[in-house]
Amino acid sequence: MKIRSGLLLGVAFTAGLMAGPGASLVERGTGLAWPVAHARAQDSSSGSRADTYRLLTLFGDVFERIRAEYVEPVNDRELIENAINGMLTGLDPHSSYMNAKAFRDMQVQTRGEFGGLGLEVTAENGLIKVVSPIDDTPAAKAGMKAGDLITMLDGQTVQGLTLTEAVDKMRGPPGSPIKLTIKREGIDTPVEVSMNREVIHIQVVKSHLEAGDIGYVRLTSFNEQTDPGLRKAVTDLKAKAGGTLKGLILDLRNNPGGLLDQAVAVSDDFLDQGEIVSTR
Repeated sequence: MKIRSGLLLGVAFTAGLMAGPGASLVERGTGLAWPVAHARAQDSSSGSRADTYRLLTLFGDVFERIRAEYVEPVNDRELIENAINGMLTGLDPHSSYMNAKAFRDMQVQTRGEFGGLGLEVTAENGLIKVVSPIDDTPAAKAGMKAGDLITMLDGQTVQGLTLTEAVDKMRGPPGSPIKLTIKREGIDTPVEVSMNREVIHIQVVKSHLEAGDIGYVRLTSFNEQTDPGLRKAVTDLKAKAGGTLKGLILDLRNNPGGLLDQAVAVSDDFLDQGEIVSTR
């Protein structure tokens, strides 16, 4: 289906799109034992294997010095992950290292769905404040309200948790139970709300009509739901406008990117011919 309209206003991306296979890192013991005094940083793109080993020994020496002499205790894993990320970000602005948790989070974003409650939340004075329950989700069905303050999750206080940590605790396999303890305005005693997690779809396509016959569609990111959501939004807007749109505004402001195939599919909805993207 090609989307055609008399007016198309597109706003460019603000970040690169992800594409291509992932990479794995395997830790191994090398058994190297060169004296540190012999390690020298030599700038050579075609250096010998011995040069590479000497550079790795230099890295190991710096690592041990930091562990032994830095003014505060350091976490070995964080040091190594930061070093790996430094290698990748030094290559280009779009390369980075993801640990297991970051990779799982990215998969949630690209799939566009997760097991959760359907709450938009923020942190406030050490508690988790409900900004809004999402329609037709466990939170909305259980009667959660904007302004509710979540104090406990399954009997454990949220104080001391970051917002990300609290959100992670609220997510889980669909069908699994959770109990929230909340403070609600106008009620003196804590309120306990129990519910089961369900699959929550991330809304990446938002749309409405302007002036009765101008369609407005905002794409907040490119995940697996983006192109199907765009097509449905345009179909719905046409129906609301009486069958024909005078124009269509496609808003990509602050869109951080996402799946390349979805960006290509969206472009193909509006283009008749020609190459959309190529990699070399």
